[in-house]
Amino acid sequence: MNSLPVKRAFDLADSTDEPKWLIEGLWADQAVGILGGEPKSCKTFLALDMAVSVASGAACMGRFQPLRKAPVLMFPAEDALCVIRQRLEGICAAANTRLDALPIYVITSTQLLLDLHQDQKLLRQTVAEIKPALLILDPFIRLHRGDENASKEVAPILGYLRRLQRELHVSVLLVHHVRKGSATKRPGQALRGSSDLHGWGDSNLYLRRTSTHLLLSAEHRAAPCRDNIPIELCLNGSALALTVKAEGEQPETIAGPTAHADPRHRVIKAMAELDRPVSLKQLRNLCRIRTATLCETLANLKDLGTVSQGPEGYTLAKT
Repeated sequence: MNSLPVKRAFDLADSTDEPKWLIEGLWADQAVGILGGEPKSCKTFLALDMAVSVASGAACMGRFQPLRKAPVLMFPAEDALCVIRQRLEGICAAANTRLDALPIYVITSTQLLLDLHQDQKLLRQTVAEIKPALLILDPFIRLHRGDENASKEVAPILGYLRRLQRELHVSVLLVHHVRKGSATKRPGQALRGSSDLHGWGDSNLYLRRTSTHLLLSAEHRAAPCRDNIPIELCLNGSALALTVKAEGEQPETIAGPTAHADPRHRVIKAMAELDRPVSLKQLRNLCRIRTATLCETLANLKDLGTVSQGPEGYTLAKT
């Protein structure tokens, strides 16, 4: 009978000279993990900011420095590809870089199901060809057909992604939602579905929105954790991007005291607080701005991919 391969602990490869972080303090190098949060807590914005950071070498959200520049591969399963491009363009503008200069690759398939062997093979081959440092899959619920509460259905998918990370030396970021009414729970325990998801992560990021702030917590398997980092979604011209709020700083943001300076801020803030489709008339009453100005503002936000319009009214694009 063949035995399993073994080595003495002292003979294991010493990787202390390799980078510990992909993005310092935020995401470990060659880590798997979850980016979790409630709907409209800017999960996708953060994932895209991390993509631009790794691909360009610019600090993520203006604060967290990547330790190397490398390609990024992503599969956005919910947002339209034109919206992804618009958001990336805004993040690049905020980071003083150009999207056309960056090795950010987007899987354009309409579907990718990681509980299908054929799709697993296709993803592995794509990662092997692109050789990204970071693979972003957004969101988990669109990547399988099973019951996310059942460990026997979730565990094989996570196991596949772990093998992908180890064999191809890629960090894997899985965007996921938290349970409803879980604001009082520890972030990892608030994740929707099987507890395997929380235990799987080497680096996990959690976003939560209070009445006045958007807070980020970072959890690592082999490094100190950081809780309640205040971040903001800032609009500078046509550039819409996240930034870490400096102590004592009061920049113009969707939730800041200067939100009334730009009608776009007022519209975004009103829609974020409602968290449901809203009509033009309701928005006019909530924001207290002229109909012509409101229509122009909504058209601008739709062009940016920040707002979408449906039969029931206007909503913030999913993040």
